Amino acid sequence: MREWLLSEVNYQHVKENPYQVAVLPIGATEPHNLHLPYGTDTIQVETMAARACERAYKKGGKVIMLPPLPYGTETNMIEYPFAMNLQPSTILNVISDFCEALETQGIYKLVIVNGHGGNDFKPLLRELLVQTEVNLFLCDWFRGIAADAVPEIFEQPGDHADEVETSLVMAIRPELVGKDPDTGKLIADDGSTRASRFEAVNKGWVSISRPFGLLTTNTGSGNPHAATPEKGEKLLNLIVERLGDFLFDLSEADIDIDFPFESRN
Repeated sequence: MREWLLSEVNYQHVKENPYQVAVLPIGATEPHNLHLPYGTDTIQVETMAARACERAYKKGGKVIMLPPLPYGTETNMIEYPFAMNLQPSTILNVISDFCEALETQGIYKLVIVNGHGGNDFKPLLRELLVQTEVNLFLCDWFRGIAADAVPEIFEQPGDHADEVETSLVMAIRPELVGKDPDTGKLIADDGSTRASRFEAVNKGWVSISRPFGLLTTNTGSGNPHAATPEKGEKLLNLIVERLGDFLFDLSEADIDIDFPFESRN
């Protein structure tokens, strides 16, 4: 029994060992170029969250990981088979229900670890801020927690089934990475994407939702061919260290009138 995973602990243990922080990994079910599994986002985020919870728990943090949610918003990939979509409003309702349950049970700290770029949880945090006593925290692992290290580790980082994600799956579940049986090379294409016809969009001045059927050839965005398991493990270790230390600190923090900010006294 790993005491930091809710799926493995029993009620007897929970009764005797109350927790302070719940961690919810959220992934997706969607194609990832030709070579990565549909569960890539969930595999990655579940591993990161589980190892981070282990790190925090072994330091003394009262942290537990909830079973991951393996679905996300897929409107930009809905044309692809088995891209399983949950609308943002549906996910809001699910997390709102979870907050209601946790609040009833006396757990007032929830960390969402997001593994899918199509999920946008910041509006959700703002809406739930005035609806629940549960304090919500969000970690989009691909946006902030290791962004400084990505250019140092990877040659050609992209944003979907790229060198980064391929390296991570090589490190976590190498048997799921599709390779040519004769050459041993990835069966992926080069992950090239089409530019918008608008300069403002290409330069990031204006945002759009990207239909991947128009943007890509086989859903990959970023060349994966320089990926290695060593690169993936290096990034994974950094994320686990930073997220695990935060979870420990969060577990130790008292909820007072100034939480989560420093005291004004």
